[in-house]
Amino acid sequence: MKRYTYLLLFFVFVSLTAFAQRDSVPLNSIIEKAVKTNNDHPIEKIYLHTDKPYYAVGDTIWFKAYLTMDIHAPSELSKVVNVEIINPRDSVIEELKLPVANGTAFGNITLAGLNYRQGNYRIRAYTQWMLNYNTSYMFDKIITIGSAVDKDLNTNVTYSGNINDKNSKLNARILFRGTDGVALTSRKVDWRVEKNGDVILKGRGNTDANGYLSVWISPNKREDIIGGSLITAIETNTKKTATSAFTLKNAFNGVDVQFFPDGGMLVANVQSQLAFKAIQSNGLGVDIKGNIVDNQGKEVLTFASQHLGMGKVLFTPQPTTSYTANVQFPDGSKASYNLPRVAQEGISLAVNNANPHTMILQISASPNFYQKNKNKTFYIIAKNGGFVTFAAQSILTDAVNTAAVPKSKFKTGVVEVTLLSSAGEPLSERLVFVNHDDMLNIGLTPDKPSYATRGKVSIGVSAKMADKPVAGSFSVAVIDETKVPFNEDAETTILSNMLLTSDVSGYVEQPSYYFNKPDIKKNDDLDVLMMTQGFRQFSISDVVGGKIAGLKFAPEQGITMSGNLRKLNGMPVFKGAVRLMIPDRNYSAETTTNADGEFAFKGVVFSDSSKVTISARNNVDSKNMKLTMDAGFYPVLGKTENYPDEVVNIDSTLAPSIKNSEKQYQFNQVLKEVVVKASTIKKVTHQDYPALSGLNSFADHDVNMEMLSGCNNFLMCLSTALVGITYRDNNFYITRDYNNGNKKPVQFYVKGMPVDVNFLASITPSEVSSIEIFNSDGFSGINRMNNSNGVVSINMKEAPKGTKVSANDLKQLFPDPNVITFTPKGYARVRQFYLPKYDVSKSVQAADLRTTIYWNPGVITDATGAATLNFYNADGRGTYKAVIEGIDVDGNIGRKVVRYTVK
Repeated sequence: MKRYTYLLLFFVFVSLTAFAQRDSVPLNSIIEKAVKTNNDHPIEKIYLHTDKPYYAVGDTIWFKAYLTMDIHAPSELSKVVNVEIINPRDSVIEELKLPVANGTAFGNITLAGLNYRQGNYRIRAYTQWMLNYNTSYMFDKIITIGSAVDKDLNTNVTYSGNINDKNSKLNARILFRGTDGVALTSRKVDWRVEKNGDVILKGRGNTDANGYLSVWISPNKREDIIGGSLITAIETNTKKTATSAFTLKNAFNGVDVQFFPDGGMLVANVQSQLAFKAIQSNGLGVDIKGNIVDNQGKEVLTFASQHLGMGKVLFTPQPTTSYTANVQFPDGSKASYNLPRVAQEGISLAVNNANPHTMILQISASPNFYQKNKNKTFYIIAKNGGFVTFAAQSILTDAVNTAAVPKSKFKTGVVEVTLLSSAGEPLSERLVFVNHDDMLNIGLTPDKPSYATRGKVSIGVSAKMADKPVAGSFSVAVIDETKVPFNEDAETTILSNMLLTSDVSGYVEQPSYYFNKPDIKKNDDLDVLMMTQGFRQFSISDVVGGKIAGLKFAPEQGITMSGNLRKLNGMPVFKGAVRLMIPDRNYSAETTTNADGEFAFKGVVFSDSSKVTISARNNVDSKNMKLTMDAGFYPVLGKTENYPDEVVNIDSTLAPSIKNSEKQYQFNQVLKEVVVKASTIKKVTHQDYPALSGLNSFADHDVNMEMLSGCNNFLMCLSTALVGITYRDNNFYITRDYNNGNKKPVQFYVKGMPVDVNFLASITPSEVSSIEIFNSDGFSGINRMNNSNGVVSINMKEAPKGTKVSANDLKQLFPDPNVITFTPKGYARVRQFYLPKYDVSKSVQAADLRTTIYWNPGVITDATGAATLNFYNADGRGTYKAVIEGIDVDGNIGRKVVRYTVK
């Protein structure tokens, strides 16, 4: 693999004399370690360009994946991208595997009404290589989905009260309206608060004359409701009972204010910038103002936020003095916060980033520190895009030392600047954003200033870099913005993702604000953001200390199916013949096992739903051999840091899109539920299986089967659906026992038969009747027999009836151990975006209510940097928005937005 190391050393000597310390680490040694770390641990990034910022049930998500490495070059590592949709209960309900070509892949996901309902979902994308870094570089975005299907109720909720103030009353005020917009007045409402399947609170009330219901939360329950849901049931105008759920995890107000000294710490007698950030419990910033007082109560300075709760002030702390910030919030409430402790001596690195061409570095030492370390050597290391692009050696000759660094040393993006001692110990650190305004210059030129409905549109595309045409890969989306309005500052774009959010840890509110027509204020706001965010890449201290974790996962070059062949006595089969067959592709391949009985088929190409057979029958004594397949590895389904992007009131926020969806799919509604009264379907429980008769009559927990609606991967859904169960390292444990050190896993039973965890991935969720969880095994002896702790019974919809089965049926139930037939995850089938051609037929056609007018993930500019797009408008009048994003072969990225009018 070809790698490029962008290593540009620029040594700055503040003194003409050199000073060597016995405990010093040569600067070259630090740089060599950094280069080796980057070469051994190249970073991949992934970005998904979606056609719209949000959707309605029945829509299709069209997307293109851009996979890069190093400084945005198309990745040469991975050839497979995984894309997942995660529901509001943090369960994977749909997953796609896509082949990567030239650093890109594209696909689509249909939001079918049977699998999706209104709520805040997540779309996540990653490669297997990214699993070496936890979830750091995965693409993770909130996708809000509204619904007009079978809908009888619209709601709007507002919360009041401070979750951190014990004297504050907590209230959820809900407005209930019919789909016609008329308030549901004087209606009875049953409500309850649930958390982890348990009811914490419940009550009943009536809507007032305006359709409002107020739900008051008992003060002694405020801790219990965090992370819970408020569920209401009300009778609608159609005499049906409609249920609504409102999340409480970030509902009630509570503000956290943090202070971030420039360089990382406050040093006595050293003037520095002090940044601050005020965050509400919903993760969004809130504007504040206030003052800072010393421990004598004397006011030192005043401050006020400048953007989304962030701001900064110049501050010179005094020795042996502590400070408190008195803060006032927009609602008039107040709070006090202790500032970070003042170091009595130390050294700090400050960066002035205001000059567009030069970065000014300032090293300031307190008097005592300066006297102790006068004429000693210090290092400055700057990392950009994962590479060390600047290194400097400085002699501390004055208490304040400055140096100017040309920004030409860095690529556009986040730069981590670190001050180290000569022993390689990090002393101070600062993030800086360098913007050369050197993105691709992409042009989108419509052939007319305005168009008619269903009129033909031709848009010319041009791509240049420094006025020279470039060949690149782009994706284009055109939407009816009247039906899909959205705040551009809050969008996730290729610029905000690749250049900013993928390199800093923590949530960034309105990331595109900094890239939409940047000016002096936005650049200053971005500098404050850099002072309040963490760095996502390896820190220099970890690099110098050799603390970088080893690699567990290799880059996927294609789909690999691997396993093990052993004799029934457990001994591995060496040089055993293993054959793979995919009948619907008329494909077969053969391989042999190694000394450990392991085998692998690499680079296999097949589509989803293809049946695959692995056979070891062509071996001598094959009847005494057993095949097992390796289980796939799935990343942890942790909470997303982008939760502040979740929409609380979907009905009102997405109203134009939902209203259009109602018209668009009024003739394609999902069939109403049919209630069959002629017979009663018995619920299957563990008592239907003799092997489980020794368990208690009633389970400790029953899983609500609604939690599995829309679930595609049963194993992944169970990892979050099982109450009181912890999922770790591909095993399940009773949470309370696991936390107390008992690492014995739970034993699973399916249809009364013991199974391992890997078997769960083969279960079709729709065929499950019930799931029962037992914290103990009662009188069954299951735990002693299996060295397990706890039992989970998965009961299928058809219980054994004892009917006679044929020999062939028995063979299907008990297949030969040397043959495995299964349906692994293959490459997803990709649909082509439908483009109507209204000039072909003049006959009257149905209303065209599309919100996505055009989607093309395969726009390739030629050697002249040009391409042409042709499509037809829909029936919607108003403003249409065209967005193009993409990348060229050298890793230059770009984005362009144009609008045109349809009359």
